[in-house]
Amino acid sequence: MELLLILFLGKPLWMWLLFMSLVVALLVFDLGVLNRDDHEIGIAESLKLSAMYIALGLGFSGLIYWMMGGEATAQYLTAFIVEKTLAMDNIFVIALIFSFFAIPRQYQHRVLFWGILGVILLRGVMIGLGATIVEHYHWVLYLFALFLIFTGIKMLFAGDKPHDMAHNPLIAFLHRRFRVTDELHGHAFVVRQRDPATGKVVRFITPLLLALMVIEVADLIFAVDSVPAVFTITTDPYLVYTSNIFAILGLRALYFALAAILHRFAYLKYALSILLVFIGSKIFIADAMGWEKFPPAWSLGITFVILTIGVVVSLLKTRNPQPEPLSFGDPRP
Repeated sequence: MELLLILFLGKPLWMWLLFMSLVVALLVFDLGVLNRDDHEIGIAESLKLSAMYIALGLGFSGLIYWMMGGEATAQYLTAFIVEKTLAMDNIFVIALIFSFFAIPRQYQHRVLFWGILGVILLRGVMIGLGATIVEHYHWVLYLFALFLIFTGIKMLFAGDKPHDMAHNPLIAFLHRRFRVTDELHGHAFVVRQRDPATGKVVRFITPLLLALMVIEVADLIFAVDSVPAVFTITTDPYLVYTSNIFAILGLRALYFALAAILHRFAYLKYALSILLVFIGSKIFIADAMGWEKFPPAWSLGITFVILTIGVVVSLLKTRNPQPEPLSFGDPRP
């Protein structure tokens, strides 16, 4: 019992084990029960899975309240909502990656599932390092805040630049570094086949694994924005990590419902820009007002208002019939 009370990143070990046990149970249930066989996930199934993950993420706030109190709960919920919203950009890029590599919809869930495992590890490392740096060098939070303000302003005035996957340097590097098959081999990530150059039977990676690698790197890039954003909301590693992971766990389920209708959220990026500026400004507002920290309940309320306005404006502006959107998840003809 004493082992469970040992502190890890400021929290008893049993709290971390409770959270990780819940995550492992969800992943096993998802892959072993809900998606044991490769199949195309429809919008209805996607919405049900998304609702389940969102409910679990919100429900975990009840445990946070029981373990840590009301202020921590408000911080967790704000971080969860912010991370969930910032993940919208991830969905768009994931859709482009699947389209470029011509990944059929029945195999996309497999790629996203294994991608989640990588995200859990990568975010854990980034958050652990971030928490250690912030604990010893509190002024780093001001750098995070300035970075978020700069990023928000840049997003606000940047145009909609298309992503050029064909000339992506990462994809070119991976093609030089690995032997890659020209076609998919079912849901296999690696296959053995004869090398045309040497005649020997060697390992090749398939476009499925290539897509997974690119998605992992893309998430690492997006984490550069989202992790500092959450650290400006709370510096508690437990709240930062749990809110991040619960937001990301439902990302792959949400992808199948939103990939084809992202054009309906065309104006949400402006709300995200304003939200990043607000999150970055909180630490300076608190200092100017003489507060120890920006009130968490206010932060949660303002975040909700900004995002609600962004969603409503997007839906109103795009309510007229639009041209048939690009089906990002379907293979290229």
